[in-house]
Amino acid sequence: MSLAQPYIPGMRPQDILMPVPAGLCCRSGGFHIDPVRPVERAVITHGHSDHARPGHGAVLATQETLDMMRLRYGDNFARSTQAIAYGEEIRLGDVTVRFHPAGHVLGSAQVAVSCRDTCIVASGDYKDAPDPTCAPFEVVPCDVFITEATFGLPVFRHGNAADEIKKLLASVALFPERAHLVGAYSLGKAQRVIALLRLAGYDAPIYLHGAMEKITRYYESRGVALGELRMVKGMKKADLAGTITLAPPSATSDVWTRRFPDPVTAFASGWMRVRARARQRGVELPLVISDHADWDGLTATINATGAGEVWVTHGQEDALVHWCTESGLTARPLDLVGYGDEDDSDAVPADVDAEA
Repeated sequence: MSLAQPYIPGMRPQDILMPVPAGLCCRSGGFHIDPVRPVERAVITHGHSDHARPGHGAVLATQETLDMMRLRYGDNFARSTQAIAYGEEIRLGDVTVRFHPAGHVLGSAQVAVSCRDTCIVASGDYKDAPDPTCAPFEVVPCDVFITEATFGLPVFRHGNAADEIKKLLASVALFPERAHLVGAYSLGKAQRVIALLRLAGYDAPIYLHGAMEKITRYYESRGVALGELRMVKGMKKADLAGTITLAPPSATSDVWTRRFPDPVTAFASGWMRVRARARQRGVELPLVISDHADWDGLTATINATGAGEVWVTHGQEDALVHWCTESGLTARPLDLVGYGDEDDSDAVPADVDAEA
């Protein structure tokens, strides 16, 4: 049975989008946004696997997100696909859908869903900080803003990522006999760290774990300049002294690290603001580099949208709902399940050689 319903004048926001077990559902458009289980028609905000899952009937997303899903899941990740560009508008049932840059990773998008005179924007994951590897975040005026809240507590203020890169380079200069291993999610974070290193003037080869290669080469194919990259596989241990290697977070605590001379373990994440998390992971050099908006970014974005109503999802929902209410906005948590930090699903694939 089709999800499409006839348009009813005076629709409330929850008549346009509503949370259901599969995710955010637009019945009048016949689709779900970032569904956590297979559905007939999915609108996907970005390629991280807690948002982009295989098995849907039809998928609408940016070309980069579709390509990322192919790289991760194979050609048959959905029965059919359709690419949409930023700013392009598509009619689905009784609503129009428009994509806008989210600044999270390459191809990431906010989804604006409009029905008559009501516009709801689902942010997906986003950040308002500069990132040389993807289109910058765009504020989209709307009536209802659905925001993530991964770092939705006032303690999370990420600072300048360039300063964290300076910390990494200072450590490399201080310990030329040691290798530096930087744990970073293979989609988005790794490429951003590489680009930031290049912007800081680091022009030596940067090494990659085998699990990083496909996505990083894809970034290069889309015009993202990352300088000279080499694979760790086949390198002699002594030759890796003084180098920087990017690897999935799970690999930095694995036997794989034994191929490096006295490695300094770093981890690039907004969670590195929490010292206990760094200690728990055995991180010697925490780097506070996040691809999500921090507290100031979240609150500034909410204000900038002009939305009178805010729905808060996957993260520290209560604090942001409270802030919105105190600011005179209508707000509520969505309590959607199935979304989390990217490392929940960014382990080293089983088919990657242990020597990668």
